[in-house]
Amino acid sequence: MAAQLRPHTTVVLAMSADGKIADAARSPARFGSERDRQHLEAQVALADGVIFGAGTLRAYGTTMSVRDPALLGDRAQRGQPPQPVQIVVSRRAALDPQWRFFRQPVPRWLLTEAHQRDRGLWRPEFAEVLEAPLAGADFDWAAIWADFYRRELSRIAVLGGGELVASLAAADLIDELHLTLCPLLLGGAAAPTPLEGSGFAAAHAPQLRLLSAEVVGDEVFLHYRRRSPEGPARPAS
Repeated sequence: MAAQLRPHTTVVLAMSADGKIADAARSPARFGSERDRQHLEAQVALADGVIFGAGTLRAYGTTMSVRDPALLGDRAQRGQPPQPVQIVVSRRAALDPQWRFFRQPVPRWLLTEAHQRDRGLWRPEFAEVLEAPLAGADFDWAAIWADFYRRELSRIAVLGGGELVASLAAADLIDELHLTLCPLLLGGAAAPTPLEGSGFAAAHAPQLRLLSAEVVGDEVFLHYRRRSPEGPARPAS
């Protein structure tokens, strides 16, 4: 059977020097520099869709939109709308409509469980409420990514959190990884990392190839590509 086409997928995260993407209280991770913010906006500007978990949205109450005029011009030249679709992953759809996210001028989709979708409570806030197919206890991410591709989302940016990234890594759906290494130490066993979940045995861990490492001030910008000679078909990037 031919592999399904799916979006090219890039994870974009900032982390402390000891590998934490937030502190133990899961406070908003605002420890990146202005250069890191610009880097994030540039990656978001390349995407057709941006996806993140409800915990990430709960921490910030907002999302990264494209505001830079040059990036908006680049999107127009590529035939993309001004803003990528912002996709929230939430099993229970327990989201506060008072969050600033719901007032930002961005298109919003919700990916949730079937019974939450059927309640229809979020249609005023979301242009689309998508039912997530299941594969056991988890979402069937391969089927979801194939559906995104059919909906003309050719490039996806993943902005966290670690549980979502872990699920996508387990499904071999991550193509590239941008990590900003920031000059602070957070520590704490409860502090989240870029990859949560149950983890991988070393023999079966996803392998990466370093494409670039750039030092700007006290930060290091790392760009990796997933080593994956096999697996789901990927559109040319």
